[in-house]
Amino acid sequence: MATRKSSFLDKVLGRIDRLDADGVQSVMRRLTRERAFFETLFNTIEDGVLVVDAKRKIIWANQVATHLLGLPADLIENQSLSHYLPGLNLDTPNGRGGTISRHELEIQFPRPRFLHLYAAPIETEEGQPAGTALVLRDATESREQTHAAIENERIQALTLLSASVAHEIGNPLNALHIHLQLIERELAKLREPATSARSKPVKSNAEPAAISKIDSYLQVAKGEITRLDYIVSQFLNAIRPTRPNRKPHSLNASIEQTLKLLKPEIDNRSITIRTELARQLPSTKFDSAQIQQVLVNLIKNAIQAMTAGGTLTLSTGSSAQGIWAAINDTGGGIPADRINRIFEPFYTTKQQGTGLGLMIVQRIVREHGGRIEILSDAGRGTTFRVWLPAPRRQPLLLKS
Repeated sequence: MATRKSSFLDKVLGRIDRLDADGVQSVMRRLTRERAFFETLFNTIEDGVLVVDAKRKIIWANQVATHLLGLPADLIENQSLSHYLPGLNLDTPNGRGGTISRHELEIQFPRPRFLHLYAAPIETEEGQPAGTALVLRDATESREQTHAAIENERIQALTLLSASVAHEIGNPLNALHIHLQLIERELAKLREPATSARSKPVKSNAEPAAISKIDSYLQVAKGEITRLDYIVSQFLNAIRPTRPNRKPHSLNASIEQTLKLLKPEIDNRSITIRTELARQLPSTKFDSAQIQQVLVNLIKNAIQAMTAGGTLTLSTGSSAQGIWAAINDTGGGIPADRINRIFEPFYTTKQQGTGLGLMIVQRIVREHGGRIEILSDAGRGTTFRVWLPAPRRQPLLLKS
Protein backbone atom coordinates (compact mmCIF):
# COMPACT_ATOMS: atom_id res chain seq x y z
CA MET A 1 0.00 0.00 0.00
CA ALA A 2 2.15 2.87 -1.29
CA THR A 3 1.65 6.38 0.01
CA ARG A 4 0.06 8.86 -2.40
CA LYS A 5 1.50 12.33 -2.96
CA SER A 6 -0.86 15.26 -2.99
CA SER A 7 -1.49 17.02 -6.31
CA PHE A 8 0.34 20.05 -4.94
CA LEU A 9 3.47 18.00 -4.18
CA ASP A 10 3.27 16.34 -7.60
CA LYS A 11 3.34 19.73 -9.29
CA VAL A 12 6.15 21.07 -7.10
CA LEU A 13 8.37 18.00 -7.49
CA GLY A 14 7.84 18.10 -11.25
CA ARG A 15 9.38 21.57 -11.59
CA ILE A 16 11.52 21.93 -8.44
CA ASP A 17 14.68 22.43 -10.50
CA ARG A 18 13.13 25.47 -12.25
CA LEU A 19 12.13 27.39 -9.10
CA ASP A 20 14.07 30.48 -8.09
CA ALA A 21 14.64 31.60 -4.48
CA ASP A 22 11.29 33.35 -4.28
CA GLY A 23 9.55 30.30 -5.69
CA VAL A 24 11.19 27.99 -3.13
CA GLN A 25 10.16 30.33 -0.32
CA SER A 26 6.61 30.35 -1.63
CA VAL A 27 6.56 26.55 -1.73
CA MET A 28 7.92 26.38 1.83
CA ARG A 29 5.22 28.78 3.06
CA ARG A 30 2.57 26.68 1.32
CA LEU A 31 3.93 23.48 2.86
CA THR A 32 4.04 25.13 6.29
CA ARG A 33 0.40 26.18 5.95
CA GLU A 34 -0.61 22.68 4.89
CA ARG A 35 1.35 21.13 7.78
CA ALA A 36 -0.34 23.51 10.22
CA PHE A 37 -3.72 22.68 8.68
CA PHE A 38 -3.25 18.93 9.03
CA GLU A 39 -1.84 19.24 12.55
CA THR A 40 -4.86 21.32 13.56
CA LEU A 41 -7.12 18.76 11.94
CA PHE A 42 -5.51 15.80 13.73
CA ASN A 43 -5.48 17.67 17.04
CA THR A 44 -9.23 18.26 16.90
CA ILE A 45 -10.28 14.62 16.56
CA GLU A 46 -11.11 12.61 19.67
CA ASP A 47 -8.80 9.69 18.90
CA GLY A 48 -5.07 9.59 19.43
CA VAL A 49 -2.91 9.36 16.29
CA LEU A 50 0.70 8.16 16.32
CA VAL A 51 3.19 7.60 13.53
CA VAL A 52 6.19 5.34 14.16
CA ASP A 53 9.05 4.39 11.87
CA ALA A 54 10.19 0.89 10.96
CA LYS A 55 12.21 0.70 14.21
CA ARG A 56 9.10 1.55 16.29
CA LYS A 57 10.40 5.02 17.11
CA ILE A 58 7.72 7.70 17.43
CA ILE A 59 7.87 10.22 14.60
CA TRP A 60 4.73 12.25 15.31
CA ALA A 61 1.80 12.27 17.72
CA ASN A 62 -1.28 14.42 18.06
CA GLN A 63 -2.34 16.02 21.33
CA VAL A 64 -4.78 13.23 22.27
CA ALA A 65 -2.11 10.55 21.88
CA THR A 66 0.27 12.66 23.95
CA HIS A 67 -2.37 12.90 26.70
CA LEU A 68 -3.33 9.20 26.58
CA LEU A 69 0.23 7.88 26.77
CA GLY A 70 1.82 10.61 28.87
CA LEU A 71 4.31 11.49 26.14
CA PRO A 72 6.71 14.35 26.88
CA ALA A 73 5.30 17.16 24.74
CA ASP A 74 8.71 18.64 23.89
CA LEU A 75 10.52 15.33 23.29
CA ILE A 76 8.09 13.22 21.31
CA GLU A 77 10.37 12.25 18.44
CA ASN A 78 12.63 9.21 18.78
CA GLN A 79 10.75 7.96 21.84
CA SER A 80 10.42 4.17 21.79
CA LEU A 81 6.84 2.98 21.32
CA SER A 82 7.49 -0.13 23.47
CA HIS A 83 8.21 2.13 26.44
CA TYR A 84 4.62 3.45 26.39
CA LEU A 85 2.82 0.40 24.97
CA PRO A 86 4.87 -2.53 26.29
CA GLY A 87 2.25 -5.18 25.52
CA LEU A 88 1.79 -4.23 21.86
CA ASN A 89 3.05 -6.54 19.11
CA LEU A 90 2.69 -5.05 15.62
CA ASP A 91 4.37 -7.96 13.82
CA THR A 92 1.99 -9.86 11.52
CA PRO A 93 1.94 -13.69 11.68
CA ASN A 94 3.15 -14.03 8.08
CA GLY A 95 5.78 -11.33 8.45
CA ARG A 96 4.23 -9.20 5.70
CA GLY A 97 2.57 -5.82 6.01
CA GLY A 98 -0.30 -4.34 4.03
CA THR A 99 -3.11 -5.13 6.44
CA ILE A 100 -4.78 -3.11 9.19
CA SER A 101 -4.66 -4.83 12.57
CA ARG A 102 -6.80 -4.26 15.65
CA HIS A 103 -5.57 -4.59 19.23
CA GLU A 104 -6.96 -4.22 22.74
CA LEU A 105 -4.63 -3.44 25.61
CA GLU A 106 -4.49 -1.97 29.08
CA ILE A 107 -2.02 0.66 30.19
CA GLN A 108 -1.19 1.90 33.69
CA PHE A 109 0.62 5.14 32.85
CA PRO A 110 -0.17 8.00 33.16
CA ARG A 111 -3.32 6.41 34.62
CA PRO A 112 -5.08 3.06 34.11
CA ARG A 113 -6.86 2.96 30.76
CA PHE A 114 -8.28 0.40 28.35
CA LEU A 115 -7.43 1.19 24.72
CA HIS A 116 -8.65 0.05 21.32
CA LEU A 117 -5.78 0.39 18.85
CA TYR A 118 -5.83 0.27 15.06
CA ALA A 119 -2.51 -0.11 13.24
CA ALA A 120 -2.05 0.56 9.52
CA PRO A 121 1.37 -0.12 7.93
CA ILE A 122 3.05 2.59 5.87
CA GLU A 123 5.12 1.54 2.87
CA THR A 124 7.46 3.27 0.46
CA GLU A 125 6.78 3.46 -3.26
CA GLU A 126 8.93 0.37 -3.65
CA GLY A 127 6.72 -1.55 -1.21
CA GLN A 128 9.23 -1.54 1.61
CA PRO A 129 7.95 -1.01 5.19
CA ALA A 130 8.45 2.59 6.28
CA GLY A 131 6.53 2.60 9.55
CA THR A 132 3.07 2.32 11.05
CA ALA A 133 0.19 4.70 11.66
CA LEU A 134 -1.63 4.02 14.93
CA VAL A 135 -5.07 5.20 15.98
CA LEU A 136 -5.78 5.01 19.73
CA ARG A 137 -9.30 5.09 21.12
CA ASP A 138 -9.89 5.39 24.87
CA ALA A 139 -12.48 2.68 25.63
CA THR A 140 -12.19 2.89 29.42
CA GLU A 141 -15.59 4.49 29.95
CA SER A 142 -17.42 2.18 27.54
CA ARG A 143 -15.76 -0.83 29.16
CA GLU A 144 -16.86 0.35 32.61
CA GLN A 145 -20.38 0.86 31.28
CA THR A 146 -20.31 -2.68 29.89
CA HIS A 147 -19.18 -4.03 33.25
CA ALA A 148 -21.92 -2.00 34.95
CA ALA A 149 -24.52 -3.43 32.54
CA ILE A 150 -23.28 -6.97 33.20
CA GLU A 151 -23.41 -6.32 36.95
CA ASN A 152 -26.97 -4.99 36.63
CA GLU A 153 -28.01 -8.10 34.72
CA ARG A 154 -26.34 -10.22 37.38
CA ILE A 155 -28.21 -8.34 40.10
CA GLN A 156 -31.50 -8.80 38.25
CA ALA A 157 -30.86 -12.53 37.96
CA LEU A 158 -29.98 -12.57 41.64
CA THR A 159 -33.21 -10.72 42.41
CA LEU A 160 -35.35 -13.28 40.61
CA LEU A 161 -33.52 -16.19 42.21
CA SER A 162 -33.61 -14.66 45.68
CA ALA A 163 -37.32 -13.86 45.47
CA SER A 164 -38.03 -17.45 44.46
CA VAL A 165 -35.82 -18.86 47.24
CA ALA A 166 -37.34 -16.56 49.86
CA HIS A 167 -40.85 -17.55 48.81
CA GLU A 168 -40.18 -21.29 48.64
CA ILE A 169 -38.19 -21.50 51.89
CA GLY A 170 -39.83 -18.79 53.98
CA ASN A 171 -43.21 -20.45 54.47
CA PRO A 172 -41.85 -23.89 55.49
CA LEU A 173 -39.41 -22.18 57.87
CA ASN A 174 -42.23 -20.35 59.60
CA ALA A 175 -44.20 -23.58 59.97
CA LEU A 176 -41.17 -25.42 61.35
CA HIS A 177 -40.44 -22.62 63.79
CA ILE A 178 -44.02 -22.67 65.12
CA HIS A 179 -44.01 -26.46 65.56
CA LEU A 180 -40.66 -26.37 67.33
CA GLN A 181 -42.12 -23.88 69.77
CA LEU A 182 -45.04 -26.27 70.38
CA ILE A 183 -42.63 -29.15 70.98
CA GLU A 184 -40.67 -26.97 73.41
CA ARG A 185 -43.86 -26.26 75.36
CA GLU A 186 -44.72 -29.96 75.57
CA LEU A 187 -41.22 -30.71 76.84
CA ALA A 188 -41.66 -28.06 79.53
CA LYS A 189 -44.86 -29.82 80.64
CA LEU A 190 -43.03 -33.16 80.84
CA ARG A 191 -40.35 -31.61 83.05
CA GLU A 192 -42.94 -30.37 85.59
CA PRO A 193 -45.19 -32.85 87.42
CA ALA A 194 -48.71 -32.75 86.05
CA THR A 195 -51.62 -31.77 88.33
CA SER A 196 -54.74 -33.96 88.66
CA ALA A 197 -58.28 -32.77 89.14
CA ARG A 198 -57.80 -33.19 92.96
CA SER A 199 -54.78 -30.85 92.83
CA LYS A 200 -52.37 -33.69 93.52
CA PRO A 201 -49.13 -33.85 91.49
CA VAL A 202 -48.94 -36.73 89.06
CA LYS A 203 -45.50 -38.08 88.23
CA SER A 204 -44.57 -38.03 84.53
CA ASN A 205 -43.73 -41.33 82.87
CA ALA A 206 -41.00 -39.69 80.77
CA GLU A 207 -37.41 -40.35 81.83
CA PRO A 208 -35.35 -37.21 82.57
CA ALA A 209 -32.50 -38.49 80.37
CA ALA A 210 -34.87 -38.91 77.41
CA ILE A 211 -36.31 -35.44 77.95
CA SER A 212 -32.80 -33.95 78.04
CA LYS A 213 -31.83 -35.77 74.84
CA ILE A 214 -34.96 -34.57 73.02
CA ASP A 215 -34.28 -31.05 74.26
CA SER A 216 -30.74 -31.13 72.83
CA TYR A 217 -32.09 -32.30 69.47
CA LEU A 218 -34.61 -29.47 69.63
CA GLN A 219 -31.93 -26.85 70.23
CA VAL A 220 -29.94 -28.13 67.24
CA ALA A 221 -33.03 -27.91 65.05
CA LYS A 222 -33.75 -24.37 66.27
CA GLY A 223 -30.16 -23.37 65.55
CA GLU A 224 -30.35 -24.70 62.00
CA ILE A 225 -33.64 -22.89 61.39
CA THR A 226 -32.04 -19.69 62.67
CA ARG A 227 -29.16 -20.20 60.24
CA LEU A 228 -31.53 -20.79 57.33
CA ASP A 229 -33.52 -17.72 58.33
CA TYR A 230 -30.30 -15.71 58.26
CA ILE A 231 -29.55 -16.92 54.72
CA VAL A 232 -33.04 -15.94 53.56
CA SER A 233 -32.60 -12.55 55.22
CA GLN A 234 -29.33 -12.08 53.32
CA PHE A 235 -31.13 -12.82 50.06
CA LEU A 236 -33.89 -10.37 50.92
CA ASN A 237 -31.38 -7.65 51.84
CA ALA A 238 -29.71 -8.18 48.47
CA ILE A 239 -32.92 -7.85 46.44
CA ARG A 240 -34.58 -5.08 48.43
CA PRO A 241 -32.07 -2.23 48.58
CA THR A 242 -33.52 0.70 50.52
CA ARG A 243 -32.36 4.28 50.31
CA PRO A 244 -30.46 5.33 53.43
CA ASN A 245 -32.30 7.48 55.97
CA ARG A 246 -29.50 9.91 56.70
CA LYS A 247 -29.40 11.61 60.09
CA PRO A 248 -26.53 13.12 62.10
CA HIS A 249 -24.69 10.28 63.86
CA SER A 250 -21.35 9.49 65.43
CA LEU A 251 -19.31 6.84 63.61
CA ASN A 252 -17.44 6.11 66.84
CA ALA A 253 -20.73 5.40 68.62
CA SER A 254 -21.80 3.02 65.82
CA ILE A 255 -18.55 1.08 66.21
CA GLU A 256 -18.94 0.84 69.97
CA GLN A 257 -22.54 -0.40 69.63
CA THR A 258 -21.47 -3.01 67.07
CA LEU A 259 -18.70 -4.28 69.36
CA LYS A 260 -21.21 -4.71 72.21
CA LEU A 261 -23.49 -6.66 69.86
CA LEU A 262 -20.70 -9.01 68.74
CA LYS A 263 -18.87 -9.26 72.09
CA PRO A 264 -20.02 -12.84 72.90
CA GLU A 265 -18.75 -14.15 69.54
CA ILE A 266 -15.49 -12.21 69.86
CA ASP A 267 -14.88 -13.49 73.40
CA ASN A 268 -15.67 -17.05 72.32
CA ARG A 269 -12.82 -16.92 69.79
CA SER A 270 -10.29 -15.44 72.23
CA ILE A 271 -9.68 -12.43 70.01
CA THR A 272 -7.98 -9.29 71.32
CA ILE A 273 -9.78 -6.03 70.54
CA ARG A 274 -7.93 -2.78 69.93
CA THR A 275 -9.76 0.50 69.33
CA GLU A 276 -8.08 3.59 67.93
CA LEU A 277 -11.03 5.94 67.58
CA ALA A 278 -10.40 9.58 66.73
CA ARG A 279 -11.32 11.81 69.66
CA GLN A 280 -12.71 14.71 67.64
CA LEU A 281 -14.32 12.85 64.76
CA PRO A 282 -16.81 15.14 63.01
CA SER A 283 -20.42 14.04 63.07
CA THR A 284 -21.92 13.31 59.66
CA LYS A 285 -25.22 12.13 58.24
CA PHE A 286 -25.73 8.43 57.58
CA ASP A 287 -28.24 5.65 58.16
CA SER A 288 -27.10 4.21 61.49
CA ALA A 289 -28.88 0.85 60.97
CA GLN A 290 -27.33 0.34 57.53
CA ILE A 291 -23.84 1.40 58.58
CA GLN A 292 -24.09 -0.93 61.58
CA GLN A 293 -24.96 -3.71 59.12
CA VAL A 294 -21.78 -2.81 57.20
CA LEU A 295 -19.72 -2.94 60.39
CA VAL A 296 -21.27 -6.26 61.49
CA ASN A 297 -20.44 -7.90 58.15
CA LEU A 298 -16.87 -6.59 58.06
CA ILE A 299 -16.14 -7.41 61.72
CA LYS A 300 -17.60 -10.92 61.35
CA ASN A 301 -15.45 -11.50 58.27
CA ALA A 302 -12.39 -10.30 60.21
CA ILE A 303 -13.23 -12.60 63.14
CA GLN A 304 -13.68 -15.61 60.88
CA ALA A 305 -10.38 -14.86 59.11
CA MET A 306 -8.50 -15.41 62.40
CA THR A 307 -8.65 -19.11 63.21
CA ALA A 308 -6.65 -19.11 66.46
CA GLY A 309 -6.92 -15.92 68.45
CA GLY A 310 -5.53 -12.82 66.77
CA THR A 311 -6.03 -9.07 67.10
CA LEU A 312 -8.96 -7.11 65.72
CA THR A 313 -8.20 -3.39 65.39
CA LEU A 314 -10.92 -0.83 64.78
CA SER A 315 -9.93 2.75 64.04
CA THR A 316 -11.55 5.93 62.77
CA GLY A 317 -10.29 9.17 61.32
CA SER A 318 -11.10 12.03 59.00
CA SER A 319 -9.59 14.10 56.21
CA ALA A 320 -10.74 16.55 53.59
CA GLN A 321 -12.15 13.56 51.66
CA GLY A 322 -14.49 12.48 54.46
CA ILE A 323 -14.55 10.32 57.57
CA TRP A 324 -13.46 6.69 57.67
CA ALA A 325 -13.63 3.53 59.73
CA ALA A 326 -11.02 0.79 59.33
CA ILE A 327 -11.34 -2.88 60.35
CA ASN A 328 -8.02 -4.69 60.50
CA ASP A 329 -7.45 -8.39 61.25
CA THR A 330 -4.32 -10.51 61.67
CA GLY A 331 -5.62 -13.40 59.57
CA GLY A 332 -4.16 -15.00 56.47
CA GLY A 333 -4.99 -12.15 54.09
CA ILE A 334 -6.76 -12.27 50.72
CA PRO A 335 -4.82 -13.67 47.72
CA ALA A 336 -4.12 -11.10 45.00
CA ASP A 337 -6.03 -13.13 42.39
CA ARG A 338 -9.19 -13.07 44.54
CA ILE A 339 -9.24 -9.54 45.88
CA ASN A 340 -10.97 -8.18 42.75
CA ARG A 341 -13.79 -10.74 43.04
CA ILE A 342 -14.77 -10.48 46.69
CA PHE A 343 -17.66 -8.08 45.99
CA GLU A 344 -19.19 -10.37 43.35
CA PRO A 345 -22.50 -12.01 44.32
CA PHE A 346 -22.17 -15.66 45.43
CA TYR A 347 -18.36 -15.48 45.43
CA THR A 348 -17.04 -16.59 48.80
CA THR A 349 -13.91 -18.17 50.26
CA LYS A 350 -15.82 -19.65 53.23
CA GLN A 351 -17.16 -23.18 53.34
CA GLN A 352 -20.58 -22.05 54.58
CA GLY A 353 -20.69 -18.49 53.21
CA THR A 354 -23.48 -17.12 50.99
CA GLY A 355 -21.25 -14.77 49.02
CA LEU A 356 -23.68 -11.89 49.63
CA GLY A 357 -22.31 -10.14 52.72
CA LEU A 358 -19.65 -8.00 51.01
CA MET A 359 -21.94 -7.32 48.08
CA ILE A 360 -24.47 -5.83 50.52
CA VAL A 361 -21.68 -3.88 52.23
CA GLN A 362 -20.57 -2.37 48.93
CA ARG A 363 -24.14 -1.46 47.95
CA ILE A 364 -24.83 0.30 51.26
CA VAL A 365 -21.57 2.27 51.14
CA ARG A 366 -22.23 3.31 47.53
CA GLU A 367 -25.76 4.42 48.44
CA HIS A 368 -24.16 6.70 51.03
CA GLY A 369 -21.86 8.17 48.38
CA GLY A 370 -18.83 6.52 49.96
CA ARG A 371 -16.23 3.98 48.93
CA ILE A 372 -14.30 0.98 50.29
CA GLU A 373 -10.54 0.52 50.22
CA ILE A 374 -8.91 -2.87 50.74
CA LEU A 375 -5.33 -3.51 51.80
CA SER A 376 -4.34 -7.16 52.19
CA ASP A 377 -0.96 -8.69 52.99
CA ALA A 378 -0.62 -12.46 52.62
CA GLY A 379 0.04 -14.02 56.00
CA ARG A 380 -0.38 -10.76 57.91
CA GLY A 381 -4.00 -9.78 57.55
CA THR A 382 -6.48 -7.53 55.80
CA THR A 383 -7.76 -4.00 56.32
CA PHE A 384 -11.13 -2.76 55.06
CA ARG A 385 -11.44 1.03 55.18
CA VAL A 386 -14.94 2.48 54.72
CA TRP A 387 -15.09 6.12 53.63
CA LEU A 388 -18.19 8.27 54.12
CA PRO A 389 -18.56 11.74 52.60
CA ALA A 390 -17.51 14.68 54.72
CA PRO A 391 -20.36 16.79 56.12
CA ARG A 392 -21.16 19.72 53.88
CA ARG A 393 -20.45 23.09 55.32
CA GLN A 394 -23.45 25.40 55.33
CA PRO A 395 -22.88 28.91 53.94
CA LEU A 396 -22.36 31.52 56.63
CA LEU A 397 -24.92 34.29 56.38
CA LEU A 398 -23.55 37.67 57.33
CA LYS A 399 -25.76 40.05 59.26
CA SER A 400 -26.62 43.13 57.29
